[in-house]
Amino acid sequence: MRVCSLFSGIGGIDLAFQQAGFDIVWANEIDKYASDTYEHNFGSEALARGNIKKIDTNIIPEYDVLVAGFPCQAFSTAGKQRGFDDDRGDLFFQVAPVVEATKPKAIFLENVANLLEHDEGKSFLTVYNALAPVGYSFKYQVMEPYEYGNIPQTRARIFIVGFRDDAECFKFSFPEKIELTQTLGMLFDRSEKHSECYYYGEDHYFFNDLQKYVNRKDCIYKIFDWGFNKKPYELCPALTAYMEKCLERVPIILDDYGIRRLTPYECLKLQGFPDDYKFAPGTPMRKAYKQVGNSVCVPVIKRIAEQIKKVME
Repeated sequence: MRVCSLFSGIGGIDLAFQQAGFDIVWANEIDKYASDTYEHNFGSEALARGNIKKIDTNIIPEYDVLVAGFPCQAFSTAGKQRGFDDDRGDLFFQVAPVVEATKPKAIFLENVANLLEHDEGKSFLTVYNALAPVGYSFKYQVMEPYEYGNIPQTRARIFIVGFRDDAECFKFSFPEKIELTQTLGMLFDRSEKHSECYYYGEDHYFFNDLQKYVNRKDCIYKIFDWGFNKKPYELCPALTAYMEKCLERVPIILDDYGIRRLTPYECLKLQGFPDDYKFAPGTPMRKAYKQVGNSVCVPVIKRIAEQIKKVME
């Protein structure tokens, strides 16, 4: 079965569907650095770089499932929550015309959980009302990586799955919760020395607090807008794209050489990407953090994709 991907980013959703047995036949991404990473891992054949608003739907090949993680910053509790009044929130309205023009058998959408509550539920209703008249029935669910993906991160996301065939929608069910067996201590090699740029030195504003409270190697620590949180986390707080602008928002760990922020590749692990998934050569560190923060938890989506495939086979 074939997938068309919108707002593809570095390909987290595409990778999950590929792992579930789907073929990616077309993908679109506007960000240069994200596109470079996508192409580095998937090749250039399926990727159409550029603004989705300027894409001619006639160039999209025949496919079965449309997937889209449309920009979430406009609905996130971490942002200003301007919703569809934000240019990024408005990008959702590029999905419906593609669906109407190409009529896929199924649709998969991903966004922040706050989409359900934003503007007293009106934003979610807008999404539903834009797609239901095109002829799709939907189910949705909010899911966490630590409950559905065996990934120790808190990152609540809403997943919306729609089918053109009502019977397939009736048969579809989201995956059940699974036990979390993977811990933060398993994910990172604390014995490896990293570049000095990742370590906190004595000149940092929070150094004294970090020295005093960062004392466990099996946990993660975090600096927030309001300051350093002294308590350790056994589940990593959600990774965000804001890590690009403020490196202090990158989660902190204690390794054998000192106190440091996670590397971009360690952040990829917290999204469930495999070890052989690589950033494009020459990707600036801050852009790498942004790419991870904008991406998805791959194992959760893989399990949903498997459920979609089961219904459609």
